[in-house]
Amino acid sequence: MNWDRIEGNWKQLKGRVTAQWGKLTDDDFDVVAGRREQLAGKIQERYGVAKDEAERQVAAWERHAGDDWFEGAKKRPTDKV
Repeated sequence: MNWDRIEGNWKQLKGRVTAQWGKLTDDDFDVVAGRREQLAGKIQERYGVAKDEAERQVAAWERHAGDDWFEGAKKRPTDKV
């Protein structure tokens, strides 16, 4: 999944992120704002894991992101159909 697409639909994906990392707060979501590096940093902070582990978790979550996650999300003109 293209991270630009995740970033562009961050608010719609909040539930998916919460399901994966329930310790993240609304303030964390505001800080992350769809940025991959920020997400990894917040996972490190909240879960007390090393940077490598946080990156691994984000990469695994990203691999599982599918088109069905974006159903109902407004398509942007740059999105491929």
